[in-house]
Amino acid sequence: MTPYDVMVIGSGFAGMAASLFAANRGLSVVQAGATGGIDFSTGFLDLLAVHPVWEGRVWEDPFAALAALRADLPDHPYCRVTDEEITTALDEFTAFLAAQGLCYTGRPRRNTATLTAAGTIKYTWRLPCSAWSGVEALESRAPALVVDFHGLKGFSAKQIAEVRADWPHLRTARIHFPGLRGELFPEHMAWSLTDPQVRIDLAAAVSPLLGDAQFVGFPAVLGLTDTMEVVRHLEKLLGRRVFEIPTVPPSIAGPRLRAAFDRGLAPLGVHTYTQKLITAVHIHAEGFVLTAGSGVTAVEIPARAAILATGRFFGKGLVADRTCVREAVFGIPVTQPKQRSLWHQAQFFAPRGHPINQAGVETDAAFRPLGANGTVFHPRLYAAGAILAHQDWARMKCGAGLAIATAFKAVDDLCTRLH
Repeated sequence: MTPYDVMVIGSGFAGMAASLFAANRGLSVVQAGATGGIDFSTGFLDLLAVHPVWEGRVWEDPFAALAALRADLPDHPYCRVTDEEITTALDEFTAFLAAQGLCYTGRPRRNTATLTAAGTIKYTWRLPCSAWSGVEALESRAPALVVDFHGLKGFSAKQIAEVRADWPHLRTARIHFPGLRGELFPEHMAWSLTDPQVRIDLAAAVSPLLGDAQFVGFPAVLGLTDTMEVVRHLEKLLGRRVFEIPTVPPSIAGPRLRAAFDRGLAPLGVHTYTQKLITAVHIHAEGFVLTAGSGVTAVEIPARAAILATGRFFGKGLVADRTCVREAVFGIPVTQPKQRSLWHQAQFFAPRGHPINQAGVETDAAFRPLGANGTVFHPRLYAAGAILAHQDWARMKCGAGLAIATAFKAVDDLCTRLH
């Protein structure tokens, strides 16, 4: 079997970005991995919003935040990518999503304040176009109605209004979703709304409640692959601007992103082994032979290079026992607190976070992991995303941006070594 140019290990933001960037540059790509962080995403693409985390300082200008971060935290992975590489990577990523019908928007060189399911404000770099009218409603504090549904867990319009006491003209309503009763699930609701008649029935239920509302917010269930078509149809039916607010994970945003990559990567030539973990690796001077899956369904895959994008504990990139944290695929050394008692702070919400959340693999400037002796583990092995050491993406609000930018830099360097 002819070796692939690159095996991408992982199917979260970093894995999908790496597969996209490699395929766009003419490399033959194979990808394997189980459920990743993308499946539980809010749909927002964060670049950097909080630094320092112990101060909780929120930045409107993410590039000013990056400059401060690089001065304060010289080991952070963002110190290995330039602002230009970051913006180029995110632009290429969102252009792909747009081509798959998943529109993203934002402001030039600025984070945008947007609503969360809890009613709090989150600053993010890019957000789905279906949420943008909510940004404008929030900024102007215009009269608005937020609708939720009997049986839908993880989204309360009343809670949002209570948290947003600074928005006096925000009203709420709870209604029955057309044709569905009992416990509701976002994906089922999204599929239902592909039917124009269901949208007509939904608008008929909401119309008597509008009052002076100029905007109407819904939980993010307005379609799976045709969200903006659903939004525009509801706007026509209601005569109001319509927007989505993410539900708590698992939300519909993850399946939307997953579906976009499922649709778009295969035509680029990416061969995907869905829901298969890498269970064995044979390393040689010219590359790797990796085993995906186990038992009778196991597949051996030769590749000249590999990108490790397995995430941390949730993505099974890191595994822990009672004494240490290990990297699961190659056995690469993991930077971590020296003893388990130092993994966590005494306070759950400690201002500086928990040291275990910065555990990960060390790399060189091109994101090639380092072995036990501090030298490159393999000349064509790379790492990207959450598995990298010295970053706390959740608290810094930089998860997607970090994943996409480091995947971009890794692929860029890989191309120079393969050609």
